[in-house]
Amino acid sequence: MDKVEGNRDSREPRITTTTTTAANMNHHHHHTQQQQQQKAGEQQLSEPEDMEMEAGDTDDPPRIPANPVINGNVAMADGHNNTEEDMEDDTSWRSEATFRFVVERFSRLSESVLSPSCFVRNLPWKIMVMPRFYPDRPHQKSVGFFLQCNAESDSTSWSCHAQAMLKIINYKDDEKSFSRRISHLFFHKENDWGFSNFMSWSDVTDPERGFIEDDKVTFEVYVQADAPHGVAWDSKKHTGYVGLKNQGATCYMNSLLQTLFFTNQLRRAVYMMPTEGDDSSKSVPLALQRVFYELQHSDKPVGTKKLTKSFGWETLDSFMQHDVQELCRVLLDNVENKMKGTCVEGTIPKLFRGKMVSFESFKDYVATEQLDGDNKYDAGEHGLQEAEKGVKFLTFPPILHLQLMRFMFEFPDQLPLDEFLQKPDSKDPANYILHAVLVHSGDNHGGHYVVYLNPKGDGKWCKFDDDVVSRCTKEEAIEHNYGGHDDDLSVRHCTNAYMLVYIRESKLSEVLQPMTDVDIPQQLVERLQEEKRVEAQKRKERQEAHLYMQVQMVTEDQFCGHQGNDMYDEEKVKYTVFKVLKSSTLQEFVQNLSQTMGFPQDQMRLWPMQARSNGTKRPAMLDYEADCNKSMIDLSDNENPWTIFLETVDPEMAASGATLPKFDKDHDVMLFLKMYDPKTRSLNYCGHIYTPISCKIRDLLPVMCERAGFQQETSLILYEEVKPNLTERIQDYDVSLDKALDELMDGDIIVFQKDDPENDSSELPTAKDYFRDLYHRVDVIFCDKTIHNDPGFVVTLSNRMNYFQVAKTVAQRLNTDPMLLQFFKSQGYRDGPGNPLRHNYEGTLRDLLQFFKPRQPKKLYYQQLKMKITDFENRRSFKSIWLNSQFREEEITLYPDKHGCVRDLLEECKKAVELSEKGSEKLRLLEIVSYKIIGVHQEDELLECLSPAASRTFRIEEIPLDQVDLDKDSEMLIPVGSLPQGSLRHLWDPLLAQDQTGNMSHPRPWLGLDHFNKAPKRGRYTYLEKAIKIHN
Repeated sequence: MDKVEGNRDSREPRITTTTTTAANMNHHHHHTQQQQQQKAGEQQLSEPEDMEMEAGDTDDPPRIPANPVINGNVAMADGHNNTEEDMEDDTSWRSEATFRFVVERFSRLSESVLSPSCFVRNLPWKIMVMPRFYPDRPHQKSVGFFLQCNAESDSTSWSCHAQAMLKIINYKDDEKSFSRRISHLFFHKENDWGFSNFMSWSDVTDPERGFIEDDKVTFEVYVQADAPHGVAWDSKKHTGYVGLKNQGATCYMNSLLQTLFFTNQLRRAVYMMPTEGDDSSKSVPLALQRVFYELQHSDKPVGTKKLTKSFGWETLDSFMQHDVQELCRVLLDNVENKMKGTCVEGTIPKLFRGKMVSFESFKDYVATEQLDGDNKYDAGEHGLQEAEKGVKFLTFPPILHLQLMRFMFEFPDQLPLDEFLQKPDSKDPANYILHAVLVHSGDNHGGHYVVYLNPKGDGKWCKFDDDVVSRCTKEEAIEHNYGGHDDDLSVRHCTNAYMLVYIRESKLSEVLQPMTDVDIPQQLVERLQEEKRVEAQKRKERQEAHLYMQVQMVTEDQFCGHQGNDMYDEEKVKYTVFKVLKSSTLQEFVQNLSQTMGFPQDQMRLWPMQARSNGTKRPAMLDYEADCNKSMIDLSDNENPWTIFLETVDPEMAASGATLPKFDKDHDVMLFLKMYDPKTRSLNYCGHIYTPISCKIRDLLPVMCERAGFQQETSLILYEEVKPNLTERIQDYDVSLDKALDELMDGDIIVFQKDDPENDSSELPTAKDYFRDLYHRVDVIFCDKTIHNDPGFVVTLSNRMNYFQVAKTVAQRLNTDPMLLQFFKSQGYRDGPGNPLRHNYEGTLRDLLQFFKPRQPKKLYYQQLKMKITDFENRRSFKSIWLNSQFREEEITLYPDKHGCVRDLLEECKKAVELSEKGSEKLRLLEIVSYKIIGVHQEDELLECLSPAASRTFRIEEIPLDQVDLDKDSEMLIPVGSLPQGSLRHLWDPLLAQDQTGNMSHPRPWLGLDHFNKAPKRGRYTYLEKAIKIHN
């Protein structure tokens, strides 16, 4: 609880913390045992002109009405009470109140005391009074006087801004009562504010001064509070309207949206826009319809995320404090375009034509300018003439949006504009009624936006502060927003209106015609209500998500065609997903599953997929009889999602009533069969079988031949697929399964193939070879380095391939010679080509891909060459600028011999560019630094000596005929440069000019032209006002 301290010897209020030090004010927590404590940590807030108010000082605080207060409502001078008929009888929601606290036996006061609560804005406010002692000045004592708000609340999210007059009443003469003013944002850490040295103790207790009578002192507070944030403030209940949620820096948009919403004629037109076929996530008209509909029907603050998303605002930069005038223009232009060709076409120009009037005042805007003297008007053939220049308005629109450009202005609630029209209409005077005041408080670095609205044009004002809407007085809406600094209230920022909305009095009933549900197309209502229903359902699902788990079913048809390890590819398989209550039993799940899948329970069996320690995932037995009453989450060992292999009777047999064979979990085992074909190098799924553990391998051979379509007695070779890169041959067919297979378990896989001599001619003759190759197999994306963002193509390779094997495979895909390809590594830290690979690279593909993460797409880059890679690697890449015959620059890359000279570079250039028809056919290489030619390189210079740099460029150009043979005694070439600035820089290129003066005294002369940048300088804070774009 922090205090503002007003010291009679000091001119600044101070905030003090509860840290204990000497020579500071006493601080008391009213809800703990009251004891005197010393306060410390004083921090200066501001420097008002004078915080000291002597008795008899009658200054009225800014923003606090001078009219008397009756029951918390301002009584106007004409006797009219500001209370409205539709306000609630419950006065706890009032915005202002005056209450008193009489402290008896004041002279004996030794610790802080609190008054009973007075409710304003439904928050409890109390007066706190305490004596203030000074240990180092025992004869000095003062009275501490504070206003406390909501101190007993445990909430940490509430806040309420208020202004107050703190007063000690003078019994003898009320005009001599002593008062001070405060303005403060109350919240849980600063829930009281006031003065620890409000008055000296001796002044208050001196009977002659009139502040004490019968040892009683009366303390009075007038408090005026804004609607609080972070508490249960029901805007709809207290005003009939709701606010808009702030996404962060969108209060400027919220102010504009409320203004447009209460322009009823515009709202009606927005509803009428046809949006039936619009994309709900990208349509600006539909998003605006949605916001308007919710503002009209919702009881809670309305969100704007879908609207800003429809604008295409996805990044934080889009939500910076923008200019409301620009947002208004961009939004209305967008809506106007969407209205074209519809029944509401022309609504925007009809209402707002001429809306943007930036002015200092109407009188200044239309003031006549005399054009005389040096400022005469150019009348063409008649020469310069004296004239008058000015602006005349022909008509004003029904709605005026006046931009005050954040300057300080006074503005009326009724605005007569006939005097500014060229021809006023006596039948329809241009009288305007103030409808909205958009207000900015803060400084150049940012601030907060609110809007005061007179929704029905009847003088009943409301303040729309994002999600909070509250009633307010006309003074708050108008006079308090003329602009200026609130220095005397210790508020170091400016509050002023920056945009006004006036409605023509004759059009008021038309523009503000009350809206009803009949004005909203039924089709739009149904669409928005369906959106709400779906959102509510999704919200409910999110809230209840912790109660559910996912069970994903995989069936045998997903195993067919699988060419890898285990039964299926987890990244490609299509599961049938069920949402199941975690607490539901296995029995309940099987019953629901039977109904959903259309199989009786005796025609299906569940086999949970179990992760084995060797990295494989195979079906495992689930004992239905023993586990049917267990919960699904317990059976899954908290695995979510839980994957289950659903075994069913063959659909053709199911119709005849066939059931699954019985499975003895103690004596039987379920095995899966795959057939490998060396000719096609592919696997074929051959189903699963139940077989006794004691069964011999030889007994399974007839089943394998049948499943594979082989003739009985076909000789087979068998393997066990143990894990990736481990496939073991089964040698002895006359032993039982538990001896033939390693650690026999349900879900083991036997792979078989024909024992055929022709297999040896295959690239992968055995299943063991196939799985070894599969283990090393990798998909690599090859992208063309010369094409920006090339998606590339995928090639399946082996990690064991060397450079030439990779080049050969890629060349086949590109239909080119492997020697005409150059490959590049991928940069590890970001996407893009890295260093080139030499053709004699000795590593394997695995070495090139070792820095990629396991699931990260593997990517390499290539470029096609015009010469063999062996020749290309003996050349160097040389980037330069080619200046063609039209004096246009082209960036080219040449590949001269790395050990060659400039002459070799120029010869390479001749092959790559088109020379002029009647030119010299001779080229030269120039070096340019900072737009100045610093040298012409001789043809015999070694290229090794020309090193590239960021500030240096090389330019190749054809030598003009008149410069081919220069007389060295009387002619020379002078570099001519330009010294441009800013945006002009790209317009100038340096050149060589021929000099025939014979003056060779300067060794390296050059000429320069300086171009001044006359563009106006940008303001210091222009980054705050970025252009607003609606992308859809």
